[in-house]
Amino acid sequence: MKHNEWHPGTLLETSGGYWKTCALHAAVQLDVFTTMADQQLSAEAVAEKLQTDPRALAMLLNALTAMNLLEKSGDLYANTPEAAQFLSSKSPAYIGYIIKHHHHLVPSWSQLDQAVQTGSPIRTRASHSSDDARESFLMGMFNMAMMLAPRIVPKIDLSNRGSFLDLGGGPGTYAIQFCLKHPELRAVVFDLQTTRPFAETTIGKFGLSDRIRFQAGSYLEDPIEGHYDVAWLSHILHGEGPDDCQRIIQKAVSALSSGGMILIHEFILNNEMSGPLFPALFSLNMLLGTASGQAYSQQQLSDMLARAGVRNIHRIAIDSPNDSGIIAGVV
Repeated sequence: MKHNEWHPGTLLETSGGYWKTCALHAAVQLDVFTTMADQQLSAEAVAEKLQTDPRALAMLLNALTAMNLLEKSGDLYANTPEAAQFLSSKSPAYIGYIIKHHHHLVPSWSQLDQAVQTGSPIRTRASHSSDDARESFLMGMFNMAMMLAPRIVPKIDLSNRGSFLDLGGGPGTYAIQFCLKHPELRAVVFDLQTTRPFAETTIGKFGLSDRIRFQAGSYLEDPIEGHYDVAWLSHILHGEGPDDCQRIIQKAVSALSSGGMILIHEFILNNEMSGPLFPALFSLNMLLGTASGQAYSQQQLSDMLARAGVRNIHRIAIDSPNDSGIIAGVV
């Protein structure tokens, strides 16, 4: 908001905005929108299907109606087209996993003041958390990447490049999308062993098990086997401090063949570190969940690449809803 847009009303709206957040989270956690499907149902019918209290469920459905996520006719509720598209797990455009991941972050965000006082994280990293939280995180990353990949992949020319390293690639979404775009490309997804089941299942669903393999390891501690024409680092640097980011970039560069391309996809701050809003808030999310992670500016990322011997460093413009961007270069 601009300075003159702040007044008691907007301050209180921001302060209480988590009420809507929690209503959405509860509905996704309970799978309300999938249960509604394409039917008109009463609160009692939905409550019976979900094994919830009918009175409480009716309150939630009324709030979701007020949020324009449900439509109500008499005593019957139905999904809006947007809810059916994005919030029903039966839809290919489902983003419920990333919302579940956000739900797991709520307790730590409620203790942000403590994190600012101590400078220490409040929660454990998602990759080291419970099975449920880890699944929400990994499949949430899949949700987000599936939305962004159609905007990103056409912007990057990988013709005449045969091998692709998806470093810290999670379920391998970008390796999948780049391989679908470039039939000659073969890829390796490098990530923790706990990620392997999600990655191999996802890769198999796209029929790419013969072209994409999983290599287990920590990008901080373990060597990267082989040499590649492209190294893709998507949303891994923000989890680390500057020194470890430099190590990761250097390791990725060392795994590239001569003339290889490195691509860093991150939530990128301006060089004053004062915006845009989402990367600035995301830095706080990293404060809550990591020992030294943060969002970085374009200048910081470019300087890291230059120190690793990368040339022709430039930013690739992409249309992103959360101010993510790509910094590219060659070795």
